[in-house]
Order: sequence, then structure tokens, then C-alpha cells
Amino acid sequence: MRAGAELSNADLSNSEFPDDELRGEQEFIDGLYARVDVLRGETETSVAVALAQGDKPMQARLERDILVAERSGLLAALNAVDGSLCFGRIDLADGTTHHIGRIGLREDDAERTPVLIDWRADVARPFYLATGHTPMGLRRRRHIATEGRTVTSLHDEILDLGDATRTGHEDHNGDAVLLAALNSARTGRMSDIVQTIQAEQDRIIRAPHRGVLVVEGGPGTGKTAVALHRAAYLLYEHRELLARRAVLIVGPNPAFLGYIGEVLPSLGETGVLLATVGELFPGVKATAADTPEAAAVKGRAGMAEVLAAVVRDRQALPDPVIAIEHDREVLMLDDGLVNVARERTRAARLPHNAAREHFEGYILNTLTELYAERVGTDPYDGSSLLDASDITQIRDELAENPEVWDAIDRLWPRITPQRLVADFLAEPDGYLPKEDADAIRRPVTRAWTVADVPLLDEAAELLGEDDRQARARAERERETQVAYAQGVLDVSYASRTYEFEDKEDSDPEASEVLSAHDIIDAERFAERHEEADHRSAAERAAADRTWAFGHIIVDEAQELSPMAWRLLMRRSPTRSMTLVGDPAQTAEAAGVGSWADILAPYVEDRWEHTRLGVNYRTPAEIMDLAAAVVRAEHPDFEPPSSVRSTGVRPWVRRASGDLPGAVAEAVAELTPDEGRLAVIAPRALHRALAARLDGITADTEPDLTRTVVLLDPRQAKGLEFDSVLVVEPATYGTSDLYVALTRATQRLGVLHTGSLPAGLAETAG
Repeated sequence: MRAGAELSNADLSNSEFPDDELRGEQEFIDGLYARVDVLRGETETSVAVALAQGDKPMQARLERDILVAERSGLLAALNAVDGSLCFGRIDLADGTTHHIGRIGLREDDAERTPVLIDWRADVARPFYLATGHTPMGLRRRRHIATEGRTVTSLHDEILDLGDATRTGHEDHNGDAVLLAALNSARTGRMSDIVQTIQAEQDRIIRAPHRGVLVVEGGPGTGKTAVALHRAAYLLYEHRELLARRAVLIVGPNPAFLGYIGEVLPSLGETGVLLATVGELFPGVKATAADTPEAAAVKGRAGMAEVLAAVVRDRQALPDPVIAIEHDREVLMLDDGLVNVARERTRAARLPHNAAREHFEGYILNTLTELYAERVGTDPYDGSSLLDASDITQIRDELAENPEVWDAIDRLWPRITPQRLVADFLAEPDGYLPKEDADAIRRPVTRAWTVADVPLLDEAAELLGEDDRQARARAERERETQVAYAQGVLDVSYASRTYEFEDKEDSDPEASEVLSAHDIIDAERFAERHEEADHRSAAERAAADRTWAFGHIIVDEAQELSPMAWRLLMRRSPTRSMTLVGDPAQTAEAAGVGSWADILAPYVEDRWEHTRLGVNYRTPAEIMDLAAAVVRAEHPDFEPPSSVRSTGVRPWVRRASGDLPGAVAEAVAELTPDEGRLAVIAPRALHRALAARLDGITADTEPDLTRTVVLLDPRQAKGLEFDSVLVVEPATYGTSDLYVALTRATQRLGVLHTGSLPAGLAETAG
């Protein structure tokens, strides 16, 4: 059978089917899935049993938690890769054969040769790197295509040209598997590239864990796929560390995160947190949008100093005095006395809320001195009539005076990050130039935006937490639990004593039987019944603003503002990061764009840079059009090289009159028989276009699994579709237009009513 021919289940059941290679691989796959089914059954049973053992002692509970985590993780991996478990085989010159898959599987004896090699293992590297010039010990490389659990085709590459053995599945082109993947219809979800990882991609995926790695590449170069596979590789190579600290993947918008959400599970990895910058402050969901001007102002690095000034201004002085009545005396706190307390508190260099305890102490001491001087001084010689115990009593009494605490709250209030930022945005005057203040001004009740989240994070750093109340509450709860445990033990002891009182005479050894009182005290008994935290590391990290991730991957990294980078760097104290992006696609007004400008404040020049130069997504015909648009503004621009040509030129048409109607007609023309079509249009046109497109709703997060999707250029970043229709290109900036024009894998159309941007008209003719 020739390469690429399909094999049906009926063919496989025919004992006279002549293709031994296909039959042999099908028998291997059948045996592999039989093993997987056994593992799945064992795992489901062990997890169920472990979860049922909730009343065991502490040691057993810990063992149960570990077992549940390990087994449920294995179960998730087995379920995620079901149907596409094995995709390749390498035949070594020494006769050894290894099958390569998305996860590794062994027989029960862990010392035996694995049945299936994990694609991330070192022994699997030749599958991606070997060439005829450098075979790396391989005789043959085989790509195995499956549909469900059925082998549909084989593609063999001969690497040892001196080996005359042939199977009939030789791929003389050598790129059939890659081209098939590139030409396949899109589903609205990114698929993994584990079968088609190229050598330049493999080197990035397996780069060292520590430090900052920048992966730059134009549209379609596979930056995102490489970053996701790098996350899977790092989790495999550094399992203990990263499973404990978790990996964070930051994407540009929720639609993008939905688009990539199935890649890591398909590779057997589920313990990763995917989030936008707008989701990285627990308890806050960014649902509103800023104007470009407001986002640019909020994103500037100088906002850190502005917020610090806002916090300092909350540490107030009396205007001119605060009068506090205490025991028929009126004590006057003037600005001089309070300023001494304030400066001493600031000298501790603690966050605002954490420093409040110091300020309280200084104010109480000041008031104590004022009161003691007033009532405890000898009128004749000025000596003190009070001893140390009297001074302590006065201080304790002042600490119970509500007027004292009202004054402290006015002078050094407890502040939440949300309140500080909301109040600042409502009244930014005095902290910013008028134009900038007007750009960000908004009512306190307004919803949060993505650009607000880094401000909230900065405010949280400046404010810190006064955790005394939380500690006191936890201690009260602890005391209640211990008291309850003591009561249980007392009841147990009393019951045991009553039971053996009548037995002692007849059985002298009965009194020697141990009770719970003899082997455990109330505190330890309470500990055993505390609720265990069964959340994964990623789930715990999502709820903890101060979490330090084991590794962070940032996609579209060039778009993040300096304030967003401050947020992310706090979550990566070890600076273990992979940054993915393309400065040529920078569209956000607050985006930094330059890698050196992004990283210099944090790691200076201690970072690695690599570039992907091959475009796997965009056909040459479309890439030529997109490149001409950028070259009109930047003549030296060099796009990535496309690996394929479809022979289908993009078209550009003028729509006269009814633009929504023209869009509907173009959609009917461009919609593929299989796959997805994106209509990329300015946000202002979405309602009118949605009214003419079946099943499309404006002003909602797009459902990328639908056949036709309506997006604006920013929403389209990082996505790909079989066909794309770009509407009114003159309304986009160069970067946004470049992004919109490079989303298609097959066909591109452009509709316009006005003039065309420079470069587009000339190329389109």
C-alpha cells in the first residue's frame, strides 16, 4: 500500500490483508491501548479507594493525598492523550526499535525497557533532529498516523542510505507529514505539534530551565506552539520542582487562552495555570476596556512612583490639631508630634498596612507622655509622681479609648489596594499632568480594566497586610478546635473508665488497656482533623498573589506594559522565564516592544535571544501581501520565509454601498467546506456585521469553534483560520493590519469602502 493510503477497520479485520507493516503497527497500537485501559481501570479504582479513606490517622491522610494527586494526574494524562497516544518510531542501526508517544509507558517492572518512549526523553531526540547527513544512529524514522485507535498510514524516512530494506511506505518528499498538518482544516483549537517538531524548534523547547529565554518570530513561525511544548518539556524534565511551584502561561486575551487550552492536556500535562494579565490579581476580574490613551498612561513605569506618592499622602498630619478627650483631660495631637511618629514609622521601611502597628505604638506612647505630664507632675519641683506601673496602666487605658483609634484611623488608615487605586483613578489631579489625569479619570464604581490590574498589584506591594486580626481569628479558631478535641477525649476517657470499672475485679489486666488519652493530646488530635488542601499547585497559585512560580511563559510579550512586567517579575523571583513575541506586531500603546527595554531593569543583559525564521502557517502569496504593507512604513522589513505556496492569490475588493451585505456575500464565498473563517473588522462595525451573519453575536467573547467568527485585530492575535476576510483595512494601524493579514492558512480576502493603506493597493493591483 502506498504512503498516505487509508486503512479501515474492516481491512484490519481481514486476515489476508497483505501489508505487514501496517498490520504490525496496528497490533502494537492495540496492545498499547490494552495496557492503557488496564492502567486507567487501576488508577480509577485506586483514586476511589484513597478518597474513601478519610477517617484514617494523619499519616494515612498524607499518604492518601499524595496518592490521589499522583494517580489523578496519571488518569488525566491517560484520558487527555487517548486516541493519539503513539505517533512515531525510530529504528536504530544496531537493530533497536523505539516507539515515540505523547507520554511514556512501561510494563509493571520499572527496570524494563519502556513500551512507549515519552517524546521529551533524550532517547527520542533523534526523531526530531536526525538527517541523512547526521543520522544520529538512526536507520529509519517512521511517522504513524492514527484515527482514534486505528492506524491509517505510515510515512518512512530512510536515514541510512546504504540500507536497501524498503517497506513500501517510504516518503520520498520527506515533508508529507508536516505539509499534511499545515494544510489540515482548523478546528478553532490549537493542536500540538509533537509529531512535526522541527530541529530549530526542538532546540528551543529543550533549552535550559534557568534564566530568561526570548523567542522571537514573525507570524506563523510556531512561537506559541514551541512555548507550550517547552512548558510540557520543563514539567517532564523538572517534575518535582515545577509540580510544586507550578508553571504560569500568560496570554493576551481570554479567546487566545481558550484557543491554546487543549494543547498541554493533549501532551499529558494538566498542572499549568493559564491566565491573562487581567486575571492575575485574586478576587478581581478585568471586564471593562480602557481607551488607548488611558492604557498607555496606566502602563508607564512612572506609575509606580505615582502610587507610592498616593500612599504617602494617606499618612496624614493633623490640620492643625486633633483633640482627644481622656479621663476629663483633653490631649492635643499637633502636626509636630504626629510627624515625629510618622517619620519614625517610615524609617522602618515596611509596607503601609504592615507599618501601622508601629505607628499605633508611637501615637500611644506620645499620648501617654502627654497625659502623664498633665496629671503626674509635681507642681513644685516638676518631678514625676508616677512609676512604671502607673505609666503602663495609663497606656492600657488610652488603648481602650475609641477617640484614640479614630485619630489613628484618620492619620494612618488601613487601606485595601482596590480602595487606593479606585480613589486615585477618581481623583488623579496633582499626581499627573492634566492631560494624563483626564485620560485615566473615571468614577469609583467603574469596573476594572486589564491596565488596572498591575496598578492593583503595585498598590498591594506598597500597602502590605496588617495580619494581626487574621492571626487572632486563626488563634481563636484553633482554641475552639482544641477545646472540642479535648471534649471528645474526655468523653472517650469517661466512657472507657466506666466500661472497665466492673471488669477490674474479674480481669486485673483490663485496667492496663490504653485509651486515647494515653497516646494523644487534644492539640495533636485537633491537627489530625484539620481540612487538607486538595487543590493543585496551579489552583493554589491562582488564589495567592504572592505565589512564586517555577517558570513563567509569556506569549505576545511585546504587548505588555512596564507596569505589567513589574507584576510578572514579582511572580518570578528566580527569573526563570520564556518570553515569546514579535516586536513588529506591537500594537498596544503601552507595549514596550524592545526586548532590551523590557528586561534591562530586571536582568540587565543576562538573557538569551533566539529567532524563528520559518513561517509554517501563512502561504507565500498571503505573506507577500502582508510584508508589502509593513515595508511601506519600514523599507528594511524582512518577513519570515513561508514553507509553502498554495497558488491562490489573496483578493482586494471595493464594497460600494451596503458594506454589511458585501461582507455577507464574501463570507459565503470564503467559508471553507471544512475549517474556520474569521471576519476581522473594526469594533465599531461589529453590531452591523453581526446582524447580517448567521449565528454571530457582537460584544461577546468569540466562540472560536464556530465556522464563522467575528473578531477585531487585537482579538485575532496568535490565532489562525483557514480563511480570513479583512474589513476596512485603512482603519487599522500598520501592526494591527499586519496581524490581520497573516491569520489565514489558505485564503485571504480584503473588503474596503475608502482608500487602501500604502503597500496594500500597489500589491493587490
